[in-house]
Amino acid sequence: ITKYIIGYYSQVRPHQHNGGLTPNESEKRYWLNYKTVANLT
Repeated sequence: ITKYIIGYYSQVRPHQHNGGLTPNESEKRYWLNYKTVANLT
């Protein structure tokens, strides 16, 4: 059950809190932006 919930909610289900993105996509975008900002400083 845990594997299903984590897999579904992290990879498939969009979340309103994340602007309609899946948690995985939201985290991916966060780290891309983080690296960009880190390179500028």
